[in-house]
Amino acid sequence: MTQPDIIVIGGGIAGVSAAAELAAFARVVLLEGETQLGYHSTGRSAAVFIRNYGNATLRALNAASAPLLEQPDGVSDHSLLSPRGELMIASEGELDALKDYCAGASGIEPLTPSQAVDMVPILRPESIAAAAIEHDAQNIDVDRMLQGYARLFKSRGGQVITGQPVRAITRKGTDWQVSFGDTTLTAPIVINAAGAWADQVAALAGVAPTGIQPFRRSAAIIPAPQGHDVDHWPVVVSASESWYAKPDAGKLMVSPADEDPVDPHDAWVDDMVLAEGLHRFEQAVTIQVTRVEHSWAGLRSFAPDRSPVVGFDAEAKGFFWLAGQGGYGVQTAPALSRLAAALVTGAQPALDAATLSALSPERFR
Repeated sequence: MTQPDIIVIGGGIAGVSAAAELAAFARVVLLEGETQLGYHSTGRSAAVFIRNYGNATLRALNAASAPLLEQPDGVSDHSLLSPRGELMIASEGELDALKDYCAGASGIEPLTPSQAVDMVPILRPESIAAAAIEHDAQNIDVDRMLQGYARLFKSRGGQVITGQPVRAITRKGTDWQVSFGDTTLTAPIVINAAGAWADQVAALAGVAPTGIQPFRRSAAIIPAPQGHDVDHWPVVVSASESWYAKPDAGKLMVSPADEDPVDPHDAWVDDMVLAEGLHRFEQAVTIQVTRVEHSWAGLRSFAPDRSPVVGFDAEAKGFFWLAGQGGYGVQTAPALSRLAAALVTGAQPALDAATLSALSPERFR
């Protein structure tokens, strides 16, 4: 095996897209502990691109990613996005939450309760005090995106190794030694794209953690309401994000929008949390949930300030953070992968100085 210039740890969309961008300039090996890429958070994404989702830093990343999702040169021969829309509804107690979300947002149109019900006929009009629609929210074809970046990576000479959890990371001279199975690779640069395990990877390398905390998020597939064609409905979100529902292949995906802190693991659904979330959904609609066809959970991992952590660690030469994307990893991956490539190669980043500072690991030191 040729010794690489860069070792990327983590085969979710963050690691795969960064590896693909970097492989244009260097020899890159991508390590994934699971037997397939995108097994954890990437494979369990809600798969929606929402420009106004997240804090100011994340909105800047969303804006930078949008053109790359629409024209994903080298990744796909056509757009990764398709129309969907996001409808936000607020009860009397959620009016402030809706106002806060819309503050500083663009492309948000206020709606009356009756207009909201016209879009999604199962909503209870009496429970809606205000509503708003973001027409430009879109579906993301996550699988095509992940596979496209993986193909691009391999076409540039990159090597993927799956089913091999990293067991040790040590510093030797100017290089990092990364051990997995009975193999050790050496490279001057290690990229920590390990998602929920990012702080654990840092600990293996003797690097101070950044406080990245995984949170569980659950979802369930329920049958479409009888007599309704849901395919053209927007995503519906309560303004306080106590639940959301999204059309999914002729059915509805409903999430309690739970955010329970957990240790890194292969996430599973807490039945009580799911039941409580489905009850909140039922309170806002005219139907009852009588059957859950499938349920699952994933992990959303946040730094303390809920912005991603991207850049070299000043106290550990050659150790690069690409973590803490929270629930925004898929939609920010195009921008963050190009940023990672720019920072690693010394090129000029496309993002402004304020955004770069807000992403830097040094904000925690």
